[in-house]
This record gives sequence, C-alpha cells and structure tokens, in this order.
Amino acid sequence: MKNVLEYKIKEIIDRCNGRVSVAIELSSHSFHIGGDRSYSAASLIKIPILLEAFRQAQEGEISLSDMVTIPKEGRVGGAGVLMSLSDQLTLTVEDLVILMIIVSDNTASNLLIERLGSNAIQELCHTLKLKHTRILRKLMDFEALEKGLDNYTSALDIITCLKVVDIGKEYSQTNRGKMLHILQQQQFNTKLPSRMDREAVYIGNKTGELPGVEHDCAIIKFRDKTAYIAVLIDELGESETGKDTIAQIGKLICDFLIKDNSEKADEPYG
Repeated sequence: MKNVLEYKIKEIIDRCNGRVSVAIELSSHSFHIGGDRSYSAASLIKIPILLEAFRQAQEGEISLSDMVTIPKEGRVGGAGVLMSLSDQLTLTVEDLVILMIIVSDNTASNLLIERLGSNAIQELCHTLKLKHTRILRKLMDFEALEKGLDNYTSALDIITCLKVVDIGKEYSQTNRGKMLHILQQQQFNTKLPSRMDREAVYIGNKTGELPGVEHDCAIIKFRDKTAYIAVLIDELGESETGKDTIAQIGKLICDFLIKDNSEKADEPYG
C-alpha cells in the first residue's frame, strides 16, 4: 500500500506542467520527491514567522497580548484585510499572527517581521536546521525582488516546521495547541483540503502563491494517525493546474490515512 501511494503521487506529478516537489511524513513511513529543492517561499515563509512569534512569547521576549498600532502608511496589498480597514487601528501580536495565517495578511506579516526581527526569524531557521529557508525581504516588497532578494524554502524544510508545530519539544503543549488551532482556522482551502472530508479529519494548512507558483502544506490527523505534507510547485503556465495537482495529492493522503486506520482496526488481536 505504501508503494502504491508513492506511485499514484508520481503519476499526478508527471501530469503537472510545473516543477513539483512533494514531501510527506506519515506515522508508518516518509518519502519525498525533490523535497530538498529550493523554491521561492511565497506565503509559506509565514510558517517560520509563526514559530518565531511563539518562541519569543514563550521565552518572555514579547507577549502575544502586546498591542501594535497599524499605521495606514506601509500597509500592503495582496492577500489579507488590513489594507482595507480604518485609519486608526490597534491589534495584539496574536491578532497579527492569526491574520497572517488564516487570511495570509501581508501587512500583518510585515509588522511581525519588524516586531520579531528578520535576523531572529532566520536564526530560528538555523536552529531548526532548515537547509533552504531564507527570509530576505518583506512581503510585497517588489523593489527588493527586483534586486534579486527573495524568501526561499523547500518541501522538506516545511515538513520540519510542521512537525515542530505539532510535536516539537521546543514549545509547550499550550503553545503547540494554539498554533494548531490557528492553522485549523485557515480560510484558503482550495488546495490540499479541497477534496478531503473535513468533517472526518483535522487539517491545518498554509498556502502560498505567486505568478507561476502554487504551494500548500498541512498537518492532517485522523484518530491516532498524523500526516505532514508539503507540495511546492513553480514554473506553472497557469495556476489551476497547480491547484488541481495539490488537491489530488491532498485527497490521496487523506484517503490513505482513513483507510490505513480502518485496516489497523480490522486486524485481529494476538
């Protein structure tokens, strides 16, 4: 069954017209296809920012209840809601983290980069031994992009981050629970979760997209089984092909978790 799963995923990848990397870790085994290739991170860079915010809160360097003024100037477009809200706005650090993840708010992300420090975020990536993850610019900073500065990651690096969110000893159970809850509130569900039975499984995910780029990563739980998955795609002619590829892979993993659990339940004792 394990080999069948990998074979089916390879078939899906072969039909995609983009460059695809997949990394999957299951309770029974793990595998990756090009998982150590570097990609423009797009909004997946927000996962390390999430981790650094909770690290600093846990260490007492900041408080999640600290208030942050959101100036009108400096707000950026793309994903999110802060760009459209009133001139006078104050939110907590935790509010910014939630907006950064569940609606991928770029203004919230940039304020967190300022608050936490890009060097601190990068140091966390180093501590977690992420091989390809680099934070070199803010979100929607096209001037930096024109100078060749971008944010990077890989599927395997993202799997490491997801595991830290879920089971990492670096964080208290309370903080891990908060991060998992935030990921579960994700509003962008057109990729990995789109064909899953979300009534049956827990799923917490974070997407990323740029022109020609479609990413998604997720923690999926069914009873006592967990899957960590990251799918990164670039060099796409159009985005729908990438979204469909990711959605197909998500359904395969969800079905595998449910079927694997059912088969274990049917095994005789003794």
